[in-house]
Amino acid sequence: MRMKIDYGPLETQLGYFFSDRRLLGWALTHVSASTDRSFSYERLEFLGDRVLGLIVAHMLFAAYPEQSEGELSRRLAALVRKETCAEVAQVWGVGPYIQLGEGEAQAGGSNKRAILGDVCEAIIGAVYLDGGIEAVSKVVQKVFRERMLSATADLRDSKTALQEWAQARRLPTPQYRLVFRGGPDHAPRFEIAVELPGFEPIIGVGGSKRAAEQAAATAFIKREKIDPQPNEKSVV
Repeated sequence: MRMKIDYGPLETQLGYFFSDRRLLGWALTHVSASTDRSFSYERLEFLGDRVLGLIVAHMLFAAYPEQSEGELSRRLAALVRKETCAEVAQVWGVGPYIQLGEGEAQAGGSNKRAILGDVCEAIIGAVYLDGGIEAVSKVVQKVFRERMLSATADLRDSKTALQEWAQARRLPTPQYRLVFRGGPDHAPRFEIAVELPGFEPIIGVGGSKRAAEQAAATAFIKREKIDPQPNEKSVV
């Protein structure tokens, strides 16, 4: 029999208290801990992903009236990606509340960024079902608005910016090469070099291939003093 869990501190972090806490429990249950796959966070993650995208898209639409559809799409992709959702889950402190099977728990599942990102979306889905769009909008805005307005969140996707810069100068598409992969499964480390003919390669480091590629592209942009803002006339 599962021990009763006090979700109060987590709800305080969310800024939302559930009428039906079973929804929150559902959002925190990994498939490895459930005998019924339908009672894991997967379905709520599916819903939460769509709800999050809608709310953040609305936030961006209101905050950047001068931005093109392409720029808004890039900002949206940067804000709702799994890495950002994992960071939000850590801010909420969800790790100790995630219900995992024995094997996944021993593998450090509560610290895995993929699981944290999924749980973030599942919680958003749960809040939507429990309180509706107004309630979930408040939860999302509370934690995502700061990221939207921060310098980091405002940066365009670095890989896209670098590729468009290269295309505008008729250079080949930048290539990304894995240099190193190490660390434990729950905290991997990737080192990836971005290579472009005529330029020295530069290495980026991250907890996933995607994050390391973005870090490498960002480092290249900074080193070469490339303007990361879009030049609509140059984009192919």
